[in-house]
Amino acid sequence: MESRNLHVPDGLAGERVDSAIAKLLGFSRTFAAEVSELGGVQLDGRVLAKSDRLVAGGWLEVSWVSKVEPSIIPIIVADLGIIWDDDDIVVVDKPAGVAAHPSVGWDGPTVLGALAGAGFRIATSGAAERAGIVHRLDVGTSGLMVVAKTESAYAALKRAFHDREVHKIYRAVVQGHPDPLAGTIDAPIGRHPGASWKFAITSDGKASVTHYETLEAFPSASLLEIELETGRTHQIRVHMAAQRHPCVGDAMYGADPTISARLGLGRQWLHARRLGFTHPVTAVPVQFESPYPADLHHALELLRRD
Repeated sequence: MESRNLHVPDGLAGERVDSAIAKLLGFSRTFAAEVSELGGVQLDGRVLAKSDRLVAGGWLEVSWVSKVEPSIIPIIVADLGIIWDDDDIVVVDKPAGVAAHPSVGWDGPTVLGALAGAGFRIATSGAAERAGIVHRLDVGTSGLMVVAKTESAYAALKRAFHDREVHKIYRAVVQGHPDPLAGTIDAPIGRHPGASWKFAITSDGKASVTHYETLEAFPSASLLEIELETGRTHQIRVHMAAQRHPCVGDAMYGADPTISARLGLGRQWLHARRLGFTHPVTAVPVQFESPYPADLHHALELLRRD
């Protein structure tokens, strides 16, 4: 039996239990519903049904039995874009709602499952459920990922990411206006001391460096271009929230739910826009770019009309 205890963030007040648990703990909506149906979700000591609504600040207790070890299940993901494909690598444009690889508690679609379903053969290096994966995007973050198809490509790409030789450019819409409008956030990130399901700036965290530049400013938000030197879990989300400019739509890290609702966002406005690196076999520099998906484009257009 596994469990998590946490306070309900303001951004999830009024949200259905199954939807909120999925967002908080990285579960699929189906698994979150199963946990609640089995009595595994309590708010201030009261057992909740999957359709009950959460109350901000309440003490949430979630308990569940882990499923069997995750495995790659081939599945067709129609909106997974193939940006580049050769003998050594495949670059994909990942839609929101798709995980990079299988994990306990997630039974939704994955990049590896989608590639398997489309007939791709991927490197076997790494843990079985993460074979070929050299970096990840959150389930709720869209954009570019590179996956290794051969063992030599896997080793070279892992080294390139480790040595910070990969250029990772994101676009994010954050609340408010960063001051200064361009700058660098250099602050270590580790597990949140009060909630193991999220991350925070901590004195004993891992070195984390984020560069940002404001591209457009709106009355209530800003469009930023962000370059990562490091690649910590939730790095952009944590660094921007720590500056009191959380990504719009990011309930986990304090986004204003009224702005998210007005823009029709069900996830953070965060997109892996460009990815550049030296090809692991040919040694030729390559760069790829991804357009905004429909939900982010729509939200951005609404902000431009303000």
